[in-house]
Amino acid sequence: MKAVVPIAGKGTRLRPHTHGVPKPLLKVAGKPVLDYVLDDLIAAGLDEAVFVVGHLQEAVRAHVAEGYPGLRARYVVQEVQDGTAGAVALAEPWIDEELFIVFADAIYEADFGWPAEREPDAGAVIWAKEVEDYQRYGVIVTDGDGAMRRIVEKPSEPVSKLANIGLYYMRDHELLFEGIRRTLASPPGPTGEYYLTDAFQYMVDAGARIAIAPVAGWHDAGKVETLLAANRHLLANGRGGVAEGARVEDSQVAKTARIEAGAVVVGSRIGGNVTVEAGARVENSDLEDTIAGAEAAVEASRLRRSIVGERAVVRGFAGSLLAADDSQALCEGTGQGPR
Repeated sequence: MKAVVPIAGKGTRLRPHTHGVPKPLLKVAGKPVLDYVLDDLIAAGLDEAVFVVGHLQEAVRAHVAEGYPGLRARYVVQEVQDGTAGAVALAEPWIDEELFIVFADAIYEADFGWPAEREPDAGAVIWAKEVEDYQRYGVIVTDGDGAMRRIVEKPSEPVSKLANIGLYYMRDHELLFEGIRRTLASPPGPTGEYYLTDAFQYMVDAGARIAIAPVAGWHDAGKVETLLAANRHLLANGRGGVAEGARVEDSQVAKTARIEAGAVVVGSRIGGNVTVEAGARVENSDLEDTIAGAEAAVEASRLRRSIVGERAVVRGFAGSLLAADDSQALCEGTGQGPR
């Protein structure tokens, strides 16, 4: 099984954290977003992946080499950010069979066996999630048989509530790349980019059936607020708890918090939706809806809706904070915020 994983973007909505860390390597509930994707695909039979890289690509290469030595990993660089169709087009020289296309800025709870088990004759399968705020997404309009008819970007009218979430299976790979080439030969979209969904439309217009598959969950990790929401979901569903090897003294720890081995928590309140990663130290502080990265130090602070990068130091801060790796937020007083 092969997969194309486009991860060339700069992750601007997650700055300052993505200045030094590629977006797919940011951690949610103690694990990089990319690893959730790869682990599920490998469990389903993936043995080769083409990573479309760009921003901080060396970090991605090193991470995959270290964490997935058995995966045949190939890399192609997207020099120009010309859209999703342009990204996938770069992988064509390595694709000679059916493939998955996965955008690794979300965590998917999906049945990767669905195409073979439920849709053996479909030219492609798109996973979708029904949403209420359909105006924020590209939504899939289906025909009477539940297959894709078209995709409408951010509709003002409720033509559909099936959000296109960035997870695809392409059985007819030849028709897919024919559609991509046709898309790239046409004028770009309103943003100046070429959309993969236009290639899907080409496939449908050519007679291919693109089936729709459901997901049990889809957790966007592409923005600070959605990354923290994904963290909350995972902590509440099996990834919370205090690890053996963590040291917790004179502190309160909520059930929906995660304290990793090697972390130290002293004289603090660790509320819901908090991850304290390995080697981090939290002292005389109150944390909620916060991720404290590996080897970070949080002292005399009250943090809400915050992300503290690895090895960052936060002292005497109160409020919401985004602290990049190796940064410092040092404030006078005790938990009173900057002065």
